[in-house]
Amino acid sequence: MEKIWVRSYGEGVSRNLDYESITMSDVLKRSTANFPKAKSLEFAGNRINFKAFDDQVNQVANALIAMGVAKGDRVALLLPNIPQVAVATYATWRIGGVVVMNNPLYTDGELEHQFNDSGATVLIALDLLVPRMLKLKPKTGIKTIIVAHIRDYLRFPKKQLFPFVAKDKHRVIPPEIDVIEWTTLLKSYSKRPPSMDVGIDDMAALQYTGGTTGVSKGVVLSHGNISKNCQQGLAWLPMLKPREKVVLGSLPIFHAFGLFVLNMCVLGGWEMVLLPRPTAEEIMKAIARTRVNLFPGVPTMFVDILNHPKLKQYDLSSLDLCVAGAAPCPVDILERFEQLTGAQILEGYGISEASPATAINPVNGKNKPGTIGLPFPDTVVKITALDDPDKEMPLGEKGELVIKGPQVAEGYYHMAEETQKTFKDGWLYTGDVATMDKDGYITIVDRLKDMIIASGYNIYPREIDEVLFAHPKIVEACAKGVPDPKRGETVKAYVVKQPGETLTEKELTTYCREHLAAYKVPTLFEFLDELPKSAVGKILRKNL
Repeated sequence: MEKIWVRSYGEGVSRNLDYESITMSDVLKRSTANFPKAKSLEFAGNRINFKAFDDQVNQVANALIAMGVAKGDRVALLLPNIPQVAVATYATWRIGGVVVMNNPLYTDGELEHQFNDSGATVLIALDLLVPRMLKLKPKTGIKTIIVAHIRDYLRFPKKQLFPFVAKDKHRVIPPEIDVIEWTTLLKSYSKRPPSMDVGIDDMAALQYTGGTTGVSKGVVLSHGNISKNCQQGLAWLPMLKPREKVVLGSLPIFHAFGLFVLNMCVLGGWEMVLLPRPTAEEIMKAIARTRVNLFPGVPTMFVDILNHPKLKQYDLSSLDLCVAGAAPCPVDILERFEQLTGAQILEGYGISEASPATAINPVNGKNKPGTIGLPFPDTVVKITALDDPDKEMPLGEKGELVIKGPQVAEGYYHMAEETQKTFKDGWLYTGDVATMDKDGYITIVDRLKDMIIASGYNIYPREIDEVLFAHPKIVEACAKGVPDPKRGETVKAYVVKQPGETLTEKELTTYCREHLAAYKVPTLFEFLDELPKSAVGKILRKNL
């Protein structure tokens, strides 16, 4: 296959890479050796250099070993963007463990599925979530919960919030104690790196993504997938040098995009400014306070900033590059934001099954707004016919976007049938409908799957359908994404009530909030007498 897109690559970008066989944990060791005093993480005014970051990774890694975590064991994280999520991720990788990221907004039912499906034995959770997790713990295989507080990294920590946790800061808590403070680990365990042989082909992460069946799937990512994807990303930005960039960490690290940004910072030797609550004003404050240069975000972040009443109060002039992903970004937003800051916004494309980055507009080349840009080095794409996956479509014609590259995962964990549908002969069938132009730029025009993208979050309507179907007053229901000026899309639910029953939007909203993460709850409801169906009785979602 002719890679027509390489002709459009930016200046200095290699067409093919000579990959290092190195895990991200070893990348951190190397970055620490090269510039130990360079700033690595910034949180609430507290700056952590690479040496301190690496030391804490070793301490937590040694603690996990003392708890009985062995190579291949799963460590679940339930954390916002605070330093613990970065340290815990790399500590798990350092001992050959598997990181299982979880969304703190998920309901107990959603978390129970992911904990059990992954086989996680240790959970590192934010303190506010620990009471819920203690109740959930007997339903899972989790043996130990490590409590992380925001105050752990504040200059003036508040009082102890968990009196039931052992307070003896000098005592190494034995593994039979099932709730342990994060700060206890840092004060009790050695900074010496543990001795562990971790291979590039070993599993590094189970990255959970929603499924059209309503059941989340664990994407199996190897150390090689993650490391090589970051090497591709760095090769795309040849002008960026170590220690020269301050990167905004507004994307949640539990999301594949946010984890990619963290790993890029470790590889590039850049400082990452962690934001646990990325509202428009908090983003602007962080940019002005830390002089952020690189801002990866989702379109709703740029929209909210442009529409914020306090926009003119903050100096955003330090920005020189932004990356927009997870959802299409309106062209007028791109133009207005670039006019405001002078920073170029590059749209790209990622998918959890590909670690996640696969395509982006070039920095030192032609930026085509509305497209997702060009495939990364060593990433091959094709557009296949919707009715024949073996037939490749000509330029400009719609088809399914199919991807092959070193960042593509091997499949889904314990889901052979789903793996067989999505991964074929090394190719990843994305489910997205796309076109490619004569210069190799890709445009996403539709989705084969019924996925809804609201504020950058992937929402799968079948999951909402099933929750609504379980309501005793509902005969049938169907959720669908509808345009929304702020979120890009929002969820609308079409509902058929049981005959003679009364049901209000308020009642349904309350019900959905009890069974779904907040961002999945429908914001619009429409009551119908019946739903459109095919001849075989299948609900025709697109006809609604």
